[in-house]
Amino acid sequence: MPSMKRNPCLISACLLGVNCRYDGTHRALDPKLITKLTKELYLIPICPEQWGGLPTPRSPAQFSGGTGRDLIQGKARILNEEGEEITHYLLKAAKEILKLVGLFDIKIAIFKDRSPACGVEQVYRDGKIVSGEGVVTSALRTRGVKVLSGDSL
Repeated sequence: MPSMKRNPCLISACLLGVNCRYDGTHRALDPKLITKLTKELYLIPICPEQWGGLPTPRSPAQFSGGTGRDLIQGKARILNEEGEEITHYLLKAAKEILKLVGLFDIKIAIFKDRSPACGVEQVYRDGKIVSGEGVVTSALRTRGVKVLSGDSL
């Protein structure tokens, strides 16, 4: 029988209907799109914020002084609504998720935009939506992973 191997793909769990967003909700993709994706890819659902150790629900968070790439270079940080720095949680998430990339030879990810972890094209910084990427997206891209926005599928 010929191989019917599907390529592994990380996907924000909230895009699959898992209530893991900061406010305890999800942003599920259209069920027909999810079905199509599962036929083409082996989806590995993750919530980077949870992987980093943050609870759900949690206080909304945003970048201060830069975006994901800046944070990895030590030039930015992530603060929650109360002003508490949570940078270390998302750096931990990136480190752990990179282990999956190596283990499963992951080449593609589908993430929720505007998240400080997953943001693909936009993130919140200093109270505004700006062009930029989240810390996990930035880390994945430095490893050659193609990261797509669930909003653009």
